Amino acid sequence: MKVSFKPVLALALAACCSLAQAADLTVMTSGGFTAAYKRLGPQYAAKSGDTLTTVLGPSMGKAPQAIPNRLARGEHADVVIMVGYALDELIKQGKVDPASRVELADSRIGMVVKQGAPKPAIATAAQFKQTLLAAKSVAYSDSASGVYVENELYKKLGIQPQMAPKSTMVERLPVAEQVAKGEYQIGLQQVAELLPVPGVTFVGKIPEELQSVTRFAAGIPVSAEHPAEARQLLDYLASPGAQADVRASGLDSVPR
Repeated sequence: MKVSFKPVLALALAACCSLAQAADLTVMTSGGFTAAYKRLGPQYAAKSGDTLTTVLGPSMGKAPQAIPNRLARGEHADVVIMVGYALDELIKQGKVDPASRVELADSRIGMVVKQGAPKPAIATAAQFKQTLLAAKSVAYSDSASGVYVENELYKKLGIQPQMAPKSTMVERLPVAEQVAKGEYQIGLQQVAELLPVPGVTFVGKIPEELQSVTRFAAGIPVSAEHPAEARQLLDYLASPGAQADVRASGLDSVPR
């Protein structure tokens, strides 16, 4: 899936930026940062004159849309925005310039139910555990948050045997969309991926002592066609001026 962000109108750009210098940047971004990026991308495009062609895909997993799999197929990107440790793996593989790495935001896991359904109690670990045990079905993503739920969270709560038969890892598709359709009773995913989806009620973040905080980061592939312009975009996304939009999307600013 591709989404293009183009300047809405030609602005009088600063002397350092002329239309002749404008670049067409291809940005691959994963779900957790996408809501913030959809706010910030058009702003940057209007200010810089650059065109941002956006390619969506998870940070990891077997889906062909996953960013590592796209790069492995030779797909072009000037910027990749993804889970930090998945980006680090691409750096180890020599696919992303290590000097380009920029930390962008922290993401926490939340819960949704179908709109109109009773809102369960999850304020404490005991309440959250009971809500999961009482649920008929639970869905989570095939990215960082879902991997944590399946491999660690259930074990921490001591309920893995009870949850395994009624839990589903949803590949690529937004978990909240499946909950809105009535496919699953409860959805767990990063808050920033839950909030934009209609047809669900956001219950809240899971208790802090059970959280897995995912750091989102960005980098520039070694094959980028416009590395200088890509660096300017990353500086903008990480800037103090971008933080209000980052937080409004459900993410937390990275401590600086």
